[in-house]
Amino acid sequence: MSHKEQIREAAAGCGFELCGFAPAEPSPDIPVYRRWTAAGFAGAMGYLTDYRADVREDPRRLLPSARSIICVGKVYNWPAPYSTEHYDDSEGTRAWVSRYAWGDDYHDVMREGMTQLAEKLRAEMEFEWKICVDTAPLLERSYARLAGLGWIGRNTCVINQQLGSWIFLGEILTSLELEPDAPPPDRCGTCTRCIEACPTDAIVPVAGGYTIDSRLCISYLTIELRGEIPTDRRAGMGRHVFGCDICQDVCPWNRRAATTEDPHFAPRHRSPDLAEIARISEAEFRGMFRGTPVSRARYSGFLRNVAVAMGNSGDAGLLEPLEKLKRSEDPVVAQHAAWAIDRLRRPDHSHRADPDGPAPQSAQSSPAPHLPGR
Repeated sequence: MSHKEQIREAAAGCGFELCGFAPAEPSPDIPVYRRWTAAGFAGAMGYLTDYRADVREDPRRLLPSARSIICVGKVYNWPAPYSTEHYDDSEGTRAWVSRYAWGDDYHDVMREGMTQLAEKLRAEMEFEWKICVDTAPLLERSYARLAGLGWIGRNTCVINQQLGSWIFLGEILTSLELEPDAPPPDRCGTCTRCIEACPTDAIVPVAGGYTIDSRLCISYLTIELRGEIPTDRRAGMGRHVFGCDICQDVCPWNRRAATTEDPHFAPRHRSPDLAEIARISEAEFRGMFRGTPVSRARYSGFLRNVAVAMGNSGDAGLLEPLEKLKRSEDPVVAQHAAWAIDRLRRPDHSHRADPDGPAPQSAQSSPAPHLPGR
């Protein structure tokens, strides 16, 4: 058995459905990444534009002895309805949490599995290694593509032909010299369903394809952005309180996407009641979402998102919990609650565009460069 075959077998034994190999060299997507950040598409995510942007240019800056990258993928798609199936007007008082955040924090799950894999391999061969999971300054989707795990779709997600795109990615930088795999062909064809379905028109055209303007993306607005959400972005957020799945929900490659029964990803609070979560204390928030990605939003950011979701619900029955949020000592929460109250009291409120603000930027008229990572 070759080293690659041995590693693939060991990866499967550690719970990874995908495993491939890329060279530990600068990614050909570095110029694309640079153009993306220069265009301002990173928004307020300083960790994508500070000194770590230079580290991303070469994986050997993370592990000087690196020769190869073992790229792994783990399916997190729990068998449950997609947001586009479940999240409709009949459930107007319920929020939506992005599928990836339903269960345990994937950083911990992926790191545990990759540590197990590396230690298993170290028992058979000698090498240096370093684990990277999402937060490391590495263009992981670029290397996943080079390793054959999938192509990068117009929504910037890695899509695997057999499994779909509900996949967590991880990398092990290693001093082993392993023959790289080949990237798969792009199979999006002429499909533009993700572009057309995005409520905030965040998938924008650029030279050579499409990218995400983070400043328009619901995931960015509900997770990464601190403080006030621009008023012209709020209406398009719908009832999302943490992340968004729409561009993946509508992807044809996810019609028969693989699912998992890994208990790590079992849903805890995938579609909580808006009135209930509007009333939780900070201690209750920590207890409810401890060990899940939702904790990243922090209590204030979460209540801000809940207020916006209630304003977009169209349900006047949520005015009472909104009045309470309006009296919050946190000025950001209070301001968003006031906006939501005003919105619910308007008889002509719209779910897609705020009548007081400009319409979301159109994907058909926003030329700009391409996105690197989630």
